[in-house]
Amino acid sequence: MKHFHRTSLDPDRVLELADGFFPTIGLAATTREKRARGFSGPIGTLALTVAMEGGHYAFIEVHTDQMGESRLDRNVKKFFVQVHRAADPRHALEASY
Repeated sequence: MKHFHRTSLDPDRVLELADGFFPTIGLAATTREKRARGFSGPIGTLALTVAMEGGHYAFIEVHTDQMGESRLDRNVKKFFVQVHRAADPRHALEASY
């Protein structure tokens, strides 16, 4: 499955967050490149890339080897929430109903 997120954080900060987040859910780093990371574990594998977009935003793209809404995909979304909170700590997430 493919996921993406745009953020105002620096790509190095995004990769720092990824290096801290994904090992906590049982994934081990398989690749460490300048703007990419790979993680693998019992719940699946993922490839994360970060690229500057338009000079102001970093575009985060994550590909998982899972189909549908797997545990790994839900954790990728949790990672995006962590990235969002790092970019704007004052923002409070609320239900929209």
